[in-house]
Amino acid sequence: MSVQLDEIRKQAAQAAEEVCTAGKLEAGDLFVVGCSSSEVLGDKIGTHTNVDVAEALFDGIYGVLQEKGVLLAAQCCEHLNRALVVERKAMKQYGLEQVNAIPQPNHAGGAFGTVAYQHFKDPVLVESLQQKALAGMDIGATLIGMHIHPVVVPLRISLSKIGNAVLICARNRPKYVGGQRAIYDENLL
Repeated sequence: MSVQLDEIRKQAAQAAEEVCTAGKLEAGDLFVVGCSSSEVLGDKIGTHTNVDVAEALFDGIYGVLQEKGVLLAAQCCEHLNRALVVERKAMKQYGLEQVNAIPQPNHAGGAFGTVAYQHFKDPVLVESLQQKALAGMDIGATLIGMHIHPVVVPLRISLSKIGNAVLICARNRPKYVGGQRAIYDENLL
């Protein structure tokens, strides 16, 4: 494997830490991750699913989020309509709708969704986050913006890739109102 798992784990943790800081996330906030293990390996999305890579990514990201009390939503692949794996408590807390599927790495769901489903204490699959995530990471062009509360703002962090996959991070910000005469709270920008 041309990409080292320890390096992937470190990059994932560093990225999650930087996004949490930039997004000013607090305990109980939702953090969405979309991930292509194929892209991390340098292959086309959906062509070489790799559970070991997904495990390394999950370990890095989930460790950071657990320390902060931030809730992870792991996006599944397009074959499950980008449904998300969350803990049952997150589903209830955010009033999300459960759907019936179990992600599988090589069939429907993808490696990252499968790993999350295996590691969560009480995993469920939900159809949508109803745009309630406050920040997230898109590892390998998996399209997570639909899950983040508007207004979605791209984040530039110190990493632009994890392994060989392009990394795009985002957070939300409150909508601007009031036009040119308004004064805005710099802490919310």
